[in-house]
Amino acid sequence: MPGVNVHHPLIVPLIVDAHLDLAYNVLYKHRDYRRSACATREAERGSQREKQSGQCTVGLPDMIRGRVGLCFGTIFVEPHSRQISDDLPSYRDEREAHRLGMAQLDFYRRWAEENRHVMLVTTKGELEAVCKAWGVGRSHRETADSPSPTLHPVGIVPLMEGADPILEPKELERWYERGLRIVGPAWDTTRYAGGTWSGGRMTRLGRALLDVMAEFNVILDVSHLSHQALFEALDAFEGQHVIASHSNPHRFVPTSRHVPDKAIEMIAERGGVIGVVLYNRFLKKEWSGKKDDVTLDDVVRMIDHICQVTGSADHVGLGSDYDGGFGAEAIPRELNTIRDHPKIGDELLQRGFEPKHVEQIMGGNWLRILREALPT
Repeated sequence: MPGVNVHHPLIVPLIVDAHLDLAYNVLYKHRDYRRSACATREAERGSQREKQSGQCTVGLPDMIRGRVGLCFGTIFVEPHSRQISDDLPSYRDEREAHRLGMAQLDFYRRWAEENRHVMLVTTKGELEAVCKAWGVGRSHRETADSPSPTLHPVGIVPLMEGADPILEPKELERWYERGLRIVGPAWDTTRYAGGTWSGGRMTRLGRALLDVMAEFNVILDVSHLSHQALFEALDAFEGQHVIASHSNPHRFVPTSRHVPDKAIEMIAERGGVIGVVLYNRFLKKEWSGKKDDVTLDDVVRMIDHICQVTGSADHVGLGSDYDGGFGAEAIPRELNTIRDHPKIGDELLQRGFEPKHVEQIMGGNWLRILREALPT
């Protein structure tokens, strides 16, 4: 797309990030997200946590200042077979997975009850309350007031990444009643589906889970499914809403972790959205390991490719996966914390994307899915 000169960049009133491991980081890595990412970095400087997880990129103050007023907060439990550190919890069976997963869902509810800067979003009414607080629908330009914690809460939609915490398909009803709205059947391979690294198909139990998800209008997240399981799930799922919360085009980073063009087309045909991951290793094939070797050019390339494959800007958003095992040293050159998300919108405008399309990409597409899927 041709570049344009933009003197007054559009300020998107509400940016949506479709993948943040908030509960996991607070409960198990003891990151206090009530403070800024830079404050956490200072507290962790030189520590084992910094070596394992990288420099922190997320904090509620950063989200609010960066207008990231809504996110999908994950429920993530790690299988013991892939445990990366002895001081982080993992599970050996579904009972252990259930206990850890339910503790994370309870954390989100408790966090919202105790913190006036946080809202749990499980209904259309709660979603619209967040949108109203952020002024969605009103004109926001460069002269707009800077967001404040008093007036601008962060909304969290619970998303399960890897379905092993669900004891059996029919137990999904209990999770739904407690606020779970999005389910990804796999992280690595689970009882329900083949995953990114170990591979495999949708299992009989997994197909049964898809049926119950459709019954309760739960959103299917196909990120982390093996390619075989991905296409099987897209064929089998009779629900209305399919997303890939944090996956990049396989065309540019050809591993099983990313989504082939055919799958992008199938997700788009169902009105779904793909969230671009802001991890350098997922943005550039054979990344050198140097932060500066990946830029917003690479982010725009991913976004534009999804637009080209689907024929519109209706099916792409952001799913940063920030603090998901990597830190500021492994995200594009121009980005430092989640506060910098608006720079992506600015870059899209500079590349000639229409303002209305930028608003869609930065949040509007995710809002559409939620408005369609959440209960009243």
